[in-house]
Amino acid sequence: MRLPEWLKSNNRADVHGTKHLLRRHGIATVCEEARCPNRGVCFARPTATFMILGGRCTRHCGFCSVNVGSPEPVDAGEPQRVAAAAAEMALTYVVITSVTRDDLPDGGAGHFAGTVREVRNRLPAAGIEVLTPDFKGDVTALKKVLDSGPDIYNHNIETIERLYATVRPEAHYRRSLSVLELAKKIMPGIPTKSGLMLGLGETASEVRHLLQDLRSVDCNFVTIGQYLRPARKNLPVVEYVRPEIFEELRITALGMGFNYVASAPLVRSSMNAEEMYNHV
Repeated sequence: MRLPEWLKSNNRADVHGTKHLLRRHGIATVCEEARCPNRGVCFARPTATFMILGGRCTRHCGFCSVNVGSPEPVDAGEPQRVAAAAAEMALTYVVITSVTRDDLPDGGAGHFAGTVREVRNRLPAAGIEVLTPDFKGDVTALKKVLDSGPDIYNHNIETIERLYATVRPEAHYRRSLSVLELAKKIMPGIPTKSGLMLGLGETASEVRHLLQDLRSVDCNFVTIGQYLRPARKNLPVVEYVRPEIFEELRITALGMGFNYVASAPLVRSSMNAEEMYNHV
């Protein structure tokens, strides 16, 4: 389908300095790996979402362009390099995410925790958000991450329950909800956050039901954006949802009790994450 005008970006920012810094530190970002349409805007600020635990994922999600295959060995020096890059960028808010590592006993939770601690040591005043996989619902792994002291815990639900078999075949809708619920029970003082995509074939009532499910586990923040097909191997776009529908959903979600809602076609889970954090 032809890309509608509201999804076209005229950003021509010079992002080479940020890219060079990230390459020099040997750091990957989900901005580049997932071909985010906002990466030029974010890199120009500069800011970025650091992606740890290698560049190959163990799951085959239909919407994601990150490479799938046998993962690399865990890089013990990565947490220090992420912290150094964040410090050189003078970030006041740091978002850390990863590929899914089902091959590791703790799903990479210990590496997440180590990265949070290293960033905290280098940037004690910065806010830190973790965007984690589901760790197969392992409470011990989840607690390991939360004990490291992030300011926001994020786990994306991505889509409605009916579409999970196609969009996230190796994940489970109810398990993702339970991860958010467990995070709140383990650390009640840490706000929880989730994100979803539209345009994959969901109905309006199914989206409202998903939002209600998130509120039922006391999720505080939600992001809603348009799915864009990153590569031909990925799922096709079923619908380009108009901006006014995103605004209606934002108002609906706020009425359900979310503390903050970002809902627009180009919204992504980590975009303007600091704004949400400051809203706390």
